[in-house]
Amino acid sequence: MCGRFTVTVSAKELQEAFPLFDLPSTTPRFNVAPTQQILAVRREDDKPKPQGVFLRWGLVPSWADDLSIGSRLINARADGIDKKPSFRAAFKKRRCLILTDGFYEWRKGAKPKDPKQPFHIHFKDRRPFAFAGLWETWKKGDEPIESCTIITTEANEAIAALHDRMPVILQPRDFARWLDPAPGDPAALLEMLRPYPAPDEIETTPVSTHVNNARHEDPDCLSGMNP
Repeated sequence: MCGRFTVTVSAKELQEAFPLFDLPSTTPRFNVAPTQQILAVRREDDKPKPQGVFLRWGLVPSWADDLSIGSRLINARADGIDKKPSFRAAFKKRRCLILTDGFYEWRKGAKPKDPKQPFHIHFKDRRPFAFAGLWETWKKGDEPIESCTIITTEANEAIAALHDRMPVILQPRDFARWLDPAPGDPAALLEMLRPYPAPDEIETTPVSTHVNNARHEDPDCLSGMNP
């Protein structure tokens, strides 16, 4: 799964990494958590470039009675995503990218009472990248809520020791097809939702349990292991 992630680069660095997108001003984030507003990219009919927008993390389907379902839909499993009621409509025409430069995962301790060890997972060259996501609009409240989810798949060799799943990291060559709001070929879209094919490019770095608290939003989240 993916329950926390980072976007620690500056707004300028992020725009340079994704020159084909029109991105808003941002500040570094060290511990992005569910229900918060996160930076996503999607196509908008009246704009020449894909647009960066802020969406609530935790997808709320249009048919949901209230927002609470979003806390259970921060991730969407790739297998069967085109058929699941919560995701199938968004999969057809509301696909997005979620920009990041790393995410967190926790490894169980050697003994049952041992605390879990958090790891920050990132590319060895520290480059920003994009998760595959879906977005929806919910209109049953006082004002419309736009929300999103991160798609997950089986873990590759770099991450399997920490967790059996990982977020889908899309290849840049697939960005345009993924963002196209036209329905597209479901089989071709599903083919993109695979484990990242180059595990040797990924690094898993142990970090402090400071990150465990979602209220902690500072560089200490990426500091070394606890003494």
